[in-house]
Amino acid sequence: MKKIQVGFLMSYDYEKLKYSIPPVYKEADTIYLALDNKQRTWKGNRFEIDKDFFTWIETFDTAKKIKIYRNNFYIPELSTLQNDTRERYLLAKEMGIGNWLIQVDADEIFIDFKGFVNTLKKNNSYLNNPVKTPIQIAGFLINIYKYLDNGILYVNEPTKVMLATNYPNYKRARNTKQRVIYTNNILLHECLSRTEKELKFKLENWGHSHEINSEFLPKWKKANETNYKELKNLFYLDPTIWKGLGYMPSKNLNKIRELIKSDNKLKVKQSFLNKKNFGQWFKFLKIFKKQNTTFESYFLK
Repeated sequence: MKKIQVGFLMSYDYEKLKYSIPPVYKEADTIYLALDNKQRTWKGNRFEIDKDFFTWIETFDTAKKIKIYRNNFYIPELSTLQNDTRERYLLAKEMGIGNWLIQVDADEIFIDFKGFVNTLKKNNSYLNNPVKTPIQIAGFLINIYKYLDNGILYVNEPTKVMLATNYPNYKRARNTKQRVIYTNNILLHECLSRTEKELKFKLENWGHSHEINSEFLPKWKKANETNYKELKNLFYLDPTIWKGLGYMPSKNLNKIRELIKSDNKLKVKQSFLNKKNFGQWFKFLKIFKKQNTTFESYFLK
């Protein structure tokens, strides 16, 4: 098998897929869009999808790579995070174990997907027996904090993100808690770059909705291009994870991607990657450590 399978979760922010699908399209073997069969969020709220979006898919998908995978992704008895994790597992299972299973959120945009695919192919040996050699491949996000009139605010340090696995025994969203290989692959993340109304809807229906800190939204509303240097501790869960902000004088996604490529402060140092990867290798070196390959029961509902 050994295909490059890319999966997106299709929900209320589906319009963002028009920006996240094109960068991965050429190098992907198949692209799956997971859509709840009743168009519900993980909290059970309904959302609508404009029929024009499906027209866009038909027009864009010249190589017929895109498949819409519909299933029941909302179980009322589960928390939003459990529904999140369950949907990712079902999507990965649909994509087929034995392939590289890449999961990208609709608001994540690869800077160099071809480079990421090359990284995966160098590790193809992990696809021979995924159960015995579970692995995760991580990259880093440049998080857009807020769109302003003449540019964007962004978090001034990249954050890690789990992007691919050979064995989708997810424990928390797309994290399997297995060994991680860290790679110098960057994505632009539009997680908070929305209107206030859109952002509130996302936070209420998100897998981490119960963990949002009370100081987050007031700081987000206050932030602008004149005061951003004064604002600290900005993450929506543990505030200290995002310590400060930077500013880019453009809202054009292509321009922003080029600015990221040319900014040495946003590049992940090889020495950092080497240290992280050695630590992961050493941590999982003990072959007598029992691997937990039992899937959570809620995956099977």
